[in-house]
Parts: sequence; structure tokens; C-alpha cells
Amino acid sequence: MNKSELIESIANKTGVTRAAAAASLDATLGAITEALVAGDSVAILGFGNFKVSERAARTGKNPSTGAVLEIAASTVPKFTPGKALKDAVNAK
Repeated sequence: MNKSELIESIANKTGVTRAAAAASLDATLGAITEALVAGDSVAILGFGNFKVSERAARTGKNPSTGAVLEIAASTVPKFTPGKALKDAVNAK
């Protein structure tokens, strides 16, 4: 499912217009992004947790040349599914 299909699904299930569903989804994703940029985590009960994780610098290898290279440390977003989401996926 892509973003357009998700918007269509939200509009159908809630009875709002596609534009309203798109605005709602954009606002939700924007709020999650802003929280993560600020270093906060976002917990949605029954769905999961979004948080920021630090990746340490490490040594890697170019698979085509075999050259050793240094991979810089980075900050990445991470999602951990909640129990209800895991149970729903496993019940199918």
C-alpha cells in the first residue's frame, strides 16, 4: 500500500473527503517527524513506538572492490511495533 492508497482507505473508512484524509495523514506524519527531529519518541498505544537511535561509526567493506572504508556515525529513526500490531499481523 502506498500513500495514495492509504489516503483512499482512510477516506472510505471515515467518510471524509480524500483532501481531508490527506491533510490529516500529512499532519500526523509531520507531527511524528517533528518529534523525532527534536529527539523525542512517539508512542501510539496498540500500534508501536517511533524513536531516534544512534548508530556508532564502524568499518565497512566495498563489496565490489574489497576496499576497507570508515562508515560515519549517524542518527536514524526506528519503529518498534506494539503487541496489538504484532498479534494482528500474526493472526492472518
